[in-house]
Amino acid sequence: MSNRKARVIAFYLPQFHPIPENDEWWGKGFTEWTNVGKAKPLFKNHYQPRVPADLGYYDLRMPEIREAQAKMAQDAGVEGFMYWHYWFGNGKRLLAGIFDDVLKSGKPNFPFCLGWANHSWYAKNWNASDAKKDKLLIEQLYPGVEDYTNHFYTVLKAFQDKRYINVDDKPLFYFYSPYSIPNLDEFISLWQRLALENGLKGIHFVAQTNKNYDCEKLLNLGFDGVCRSGISDAADQIKGKMLNKVLWHLRQRSKYVPLNIYDYAEIIEHLSVPELDKINNVYPTIIPNFDHSPRSKRRGLIYTNSNPGLFKQHINQTLQTIQEKQEDHKIVFLRSWNEWAEGNYVEPDLLFGHGYLQALKDEILGH
Repeated sequence: MSNRKARVIAFYLPQFHPIPENDEWWGKGFTEWTNVGKAKPLFKNHYQPRVPADLGYYDLRMPEIREAQAKMAQDAGVEGFMYWHYWFGNGKRLLAGIFDDVLKSGKPNFPFCLGWANHSWYAKNWNASDAKKDKLLIEQLYPGVEDYTNHFYTVLKAFQDKRYINVDDKPLFYFYSPYSIPNLDEFISLWQRLALENGLKGIHFVAQTNKNYDCEKLLNLGFDGVCRSGISDAADQIKGKMLNKVLWHLRQRSKYVPLNIYDYAEIIEHLSVPELDKINNVYPTIIPNFDHSPRSKRRGLIYTNSNPGLFKQHINQTLQTIQEKQEDHKIVFLRSWNEWAEGNYVEPDLLFGHGYLQALKDEILGH
């Protein structure tokens, strides 16, 4: 860590392999590659479809792929992966096999932490002329203390692993939707108590927010850190909050769907908010690109004209805001390592090759 200018933790999607539920909902063999491969350009010079380079359309059940990803990340200065973790309540998990295998095998020997993707899954209806509502596939539930306890003991082995990422000697655990948890105080206090009872010094709870004004509120609710994504606020800075609300409603209801496009060079000017990111427990996010259209077509959020040079500029702006922090808190989240169906990845593709990884390496490691 001493050679790095920041502790970069990359969001990691463990989805790229078939599971029975996705077979049932979407068809045999469905993975995120299904949407990635069939994506179409929606306007002139729209970069779609996106084609992976070095690793191809990989299957994460292959340990060789996971080793190669860890090597690429490490070489680029990334400290570790934050694996998305799906616990729906009453012991129900999905997409757990990949991380379980990483934990059990001890490979790759690369740091990690867990991020609880605590939200329900829906089959989204992106066709405005179709009257059917979104279909609930699996509901996120919060059954109470017994389930919270079971959840803790399910992830305890991960917390105790020597590879687990710590902040102030406490394992980092991330919440995708912090406001969704009923009796949040009860959850936090229970897990902190169980952590101490099991030989840990506590847990460093991090809450995600897309709204800058939420940072102080979430810290006051008992979270130890806040990850400031900034995607929504950056877009509002460009088009204005009210206009974005109007356009959002048009996209939901109209047969004519105005595209939701932002120029990446403009977006990055608003992603860094120095007065917030300088706060010791506020962790900024770096975003290489974003294009949700493979999943949602014309209703997707799309950044255009991203390239490794602009990403490098964005990283540099962000790093300038964190250099006065305590070493353990110089955390920057990378959104994301491999969200291919959101156009939100740094893995090599046919257009840019290792360009985004090189941008990370240049800025994080300084060479």
